[in-house]
Parts: sequence; C-alpha cells; structure tokens
Amino acid sequence: MGPISYKAKIQTKLLRWFKKNGRDLPWRKTKDPYAIWVSEIMLQQTQVAAVIPYYQKFLRSFPTVHHLATATLSKVLKTWEGLGYYSRARNLHRASQIVTNHFGGRVPDNLRNLLSLPGIGRSTAGAILSFAYNREAPILDGNVKRVLSRLFAISGNPVRGKTEGLLWRISEFLIPKGHSNPFNQALMDLGSMLCTPADPQCSHCPLRSHCKGYLSGKPESYPPRTMR
Repeated sequence: MGPISYKAKIQTKLLRWFKKNGRDLPWRKTKDPYAIWVSEIMLQQTQVAAVIPYYQKFLRSFPTVHHLATATLSKVLKTWEGLGYYSRARNLHRASQIVTNHFGGRVPDNLRNLLSLPGIGRSTAGAILSFAYNREAPILDGNVKRVLSRLFAISGNPVRGKTEGLLWRISEFLIPKGHSNPFNQALMDLGSMLCTPADPQCSHCPLRSHCKGYLSGKPESYPPRTMR
C-alpha cells in the first residue's frame, strides 16, 4: 500500500468517525477567530468541562477583541478568577491590545503574526488558523502527540528535538486539503475520547487497522510513560 493510499484511508475513516462522534462544544459553533482564540488559550492547561462556563462568561464580558483590549487588567483577571494559570489571562489581554493597535483589530490569519502574540505557540496558532480560517495548519497538542505516536509507533520523546519535529511533519502531512478544521478537531477528539493515556478504547477506534501501536499489542507503550 503506497503512502498516499494509506493517508487517504486515515483521512476518510477519521473524518467519518468525527462526523458521527465529535464532541458538541460551544467554540465549534462559531467561526469568530477571537472566540476560537479565547477557547484555545483556556484549553492550554485546563480540561474541556471546566473551560466551558468560563469561556461563556468571558465572552459575555468581552465579546470582541476591542472590548478585551480596552478593559482593565484587573477586570480581566477578575473574570478569569478560578480558572488558574493567570499568565494566560495577562498574555491574552496584552495580545488583544497588540491586535487592536497593530493588526487593525483583526486576529492575524498567518502563522508569523500569530506567533508574535504573547501566549500563542505553534499548536495554538495552528488551531486558530485551522478552526477559524480553515488553513491547512498542523496542530500538536498532548492528545495529538499521543495519537500520532501510537498510530506510527514512534517511541521517542514527543516533546523534544527530532521526535517532536517528526510529529509536526506527520501532523501536517495528514491534513486533507480543504478539510483542516474537521480533521484537526477529529484528531483531538480521538485522543480525548478513545486514544486515552491509559486503557485506550482500541476496539472502538476507526484507525485501529492502521495503527502500528495497536498492531504491536502494546499501544499504551507509545509514547513511553517516562517521557510524557
């Protein structure tokens, strides 16, 4: 089986699974780059269930980039209160001012400008580009690293050097043209719902027949526990 055929099968099966099983999340009901940006920052270090009420509250208080940029930091921090990791709120506030002053109030639609904003790394930038603008940008959060490490039986440390670089290339290679948004969402959902760190639900996974980790009989060994 050639690499293109292999890629196409993964794309088709995962998108089909996502269409039936994808999570119903509030930030998936908008194409507003600002709202998607807010959700991605909140999700960086917090579980989905905990984020939802804070996301809704935050957008009620600051419905646009302009509202956030012109608010006082104390008000932003008060609205964020309870979500933790307050540097995220400070960076988001500062970044909103940069967007307002240097990008005409429009969230950038290219990787270079997104990465220039405080609090935005490559995976968050990829999520914004993919989900808001449907650009073919890869993502590589913890769930996606685990899924790809198992799918291709990659045993190196997923957060360092060559292995992380390889995972970025795989993530980008797998994106189906014109379907970056649902495909990247599907990768994240697969990791969250089935391809979990412990006791992965391989019997329900749409990719198990292509998964080298599953075929090895020890999917939990990817990525190595000592390296997570």
